[in-house]
Amino acid sequence: MLTQGAPYQGRIKFWLGEGLYQQQKRLLAAVPHKKLIAIAEAELWVREATGNNDGARVEEYLHYVELHRGDPWCAAFVSFVFRQAGYAAPRTGWSPGLFPNRVLVKAAAPGNVFGIYFPALKRIAHCGLITKVRGDWLETLEGNTSKNGGREGDGVYRRTRHKRTIARYANWL
Repeated sequence: MLTQGAPYQGRIKFWLGEGLYQQQKRLLAAVPHKKLIAIAEAELWVREATGNNDGARVEEYLHYVELHRGDPWCAAFVSFVFRQAGYAAPRTGWSPGLFPNRVLVKAAAPGNVFGIYFPALKRIAHCGLITKVRGDWLETLEGNTSKNGGREGDGVYRRTRHKRTIARYANWL
């Protein structure tokens, strides 16, 4: 049930009304990735304060994984969303840390974490959550990106990415 993230519960209950809210709770309990995605979607309003990996909400993500203002936060966002959904893991601010062998999967699915490999850094250097798979395309929710899709963005955005751009998938559910 929606036991974590009380601020989200209040917003969702206000938007839906009591009856639809109770239906939504039952649906989210039955399909774990829907709860995760709903929580991530509630963060689409988040933008950095000055464009320097800062701002009250961004700093909450960073604090959750013991990072500081100014640090990259895509992995912190993913970890924070999982925590709000009631999961203890993952809990890392380092994007490669989201892909240990025990959670790797071969195919993309809603609720999976995706990782993009950057050759210049020789590692996965950006990540996010998959919300929908449409053929060879993924719909995603990502922190520390932009409308253009860079890994150093200014907020939480919905993106569309081709599967060939993704290096790894992880199933933390």
